[in-house]
Amino acid sequence: MKNRFLLTTCLVMASLLSFTTANAKDLRLAYDADPVTLDIHEQLSGGMLQLSHMSFDPLIRWTKDLAFENRLATSYKRLNPTTVRFNLRKGVKFHSGNPMTAADFKWTFDRLKVSPDFKGIFANFTELNVIDDHTIDLVTSGPYPLVLHTSTYIFPMDSKFYTGTDANGNDKGAIVKNGASFASTNMSGTGPFKIVSREQGVKIVFERFGDYWDKQSPGNVDRIIFTPIKDEQTRVAALLSGDVDFIAPVSPNDFGQIKAASNAELITMPGTRIITFQMNQKRKKELQDQRVRMAIVHAINNEAIVEKIMKGFATTAGQMSPAGYLGYNPKLKPRYDLKLAKQLMKDAGYEDGFSVTMMAPNNRYVNDDKIAQAVAAMLSKINIKVDLQTMPKAQYWPAFDDRAADIMMIGWHSDTEDSANFYEFLAMTPDQSTGMGVYNSGNYSSDYVDTTTLAANRETDSAKRAEMLQSIEAKIYQDAGFVPLHWQNLAWAARKGVDVDPIVNALNFPYLGDLVVQ
Repeated sequence: MKNRFLLTTCLVMASLLSFTTANAKDLRLAYDADPVTLDIHEQLSGGMLQLSHMSFDPLIRWTKDLAFENRLATSYKRLNPTTVRFNLRKGVKFHSGNPMTAADFKWTFDRLKVSPDFKGIFANFTELNVIDDHTIDLVTSGPYPLVLHTSTYIFPMDSKFYTGTDANGNDKGAIVKNGASFASTNMSGTGPFKIVSREQGVKIVFERFGDYWDKQSPGNVDRIIFTPIKDEQTRVAALLSGDVDFIAPVSPNDFGQIKAASNAELITMPGTRIITFQMNQKRKKELQDQRVRMAIVHAINNEAIVEKIMKGFATTAGQMSPAGYLGYNPKLKPRYDLKLAKQLMKDAGYEDGFSVTMMAPNNRYVNDDKIAQAVAAMLSKINIKVDLQTMPKAQYWPAFDDRAADIMMIGWHSDTEDSANFYEFLAMTPDQSTGMGVYNSGNYSSDYVDTTTLAANRETDSAKRAEMLQSIEAKIYQDAGFVPLHWQNLAWAARKGVDVDPIVNALNFPYLGDLVVQ
């Protein structure tokens, strides 16, 4: 086993060395996986939003202290309870050379409204009106407290570049889930880096966009060589040997090694991404019984997972909303109780257990495959036999979309920094027409959760809204609508001289355009 690991490490090192350059403004970046597509509207995931911030720009973006910062908007103001006007930056070009105008925002907005993954976010928006080439109005169906939060998702795409048909006669702007399309293999954004070469699963090379609008950015990186390295130890070894400059994520198991190194630095931050398992009530009749779901929740010792697998670098969860969010309900605690779990299985008539299939990624969340193995072992104690399959995220997300197992892992960070985002995607009844519940692989359904989430999104009184969101958490908790594990903390590591700390944030979207390399 040891020799095989050393061989794998040597092979990866040899590959990485071929990309090494003496140019100090190169950044050799190693994440656990590369983006599965270049179409930023095809999949709503952390990896795709990281790519969006590299090669596109949003209207506004979050700062490190979770305030708003203008990007392609220079200013904004509320005109009335349902309309916010944005003044757009002038002189911005796309990578194609096309000038950015309000028409590109209109085209992008219309595309977001039909994207299976994104339309749920924009369900409260009725239209984007073009006032002139550099002014737009965002209009909501009623008073909506999260207009600015949602605006962080609007990265204008180059409408001229994506309009028309490709060599095969297909619409260049078509969104094709988990399939080949023009937009999934071609890109034209306004962001700091453009892609010059891409070999899926092997390497992506980004180069600084010469006509990038942000001349005030301190960033001095001219080229990024992005190499996916799935294995955690291999990723750390590449950093410590000097073959890469910046890695993410970093497993808690490797913290000590990095802290002890003279040439590397560890950067950590509390996180708000909830890691969960969803139980598919349509695929497996036993999971329709609330007592069985409750037994599963009580059988899983998430405190032990945090202590032993996450090495304490996570916060045990009993609900979706972390502390600090409006929906956080302090009454909802983690509830491991094996004795009660066995009794619940007996009460439900399943004392002898049953079999389930389970799927999880093995390179998306910190220790995801180890967590899945631990959960499978814990469920065996209540006679639930788990057929577990783990796979790289490039294969996992299509399987997730197909609801291909009885129990599936999903992690979620609310990119609006608001509790409702959890419910809209993970807990509302799946509805293809609205986009709600698009990541609810358990098919959990509650009229109360559906109606109260929609009502909370129209409530502008923070105290009333908090009460509504906390009641949603209580309802899901009572129903055992999912299995909460923990909120995952964040960790990155970089060689000394790569000033990562100013560009990382709790949303895990490093602003690499602003990175300074010594």
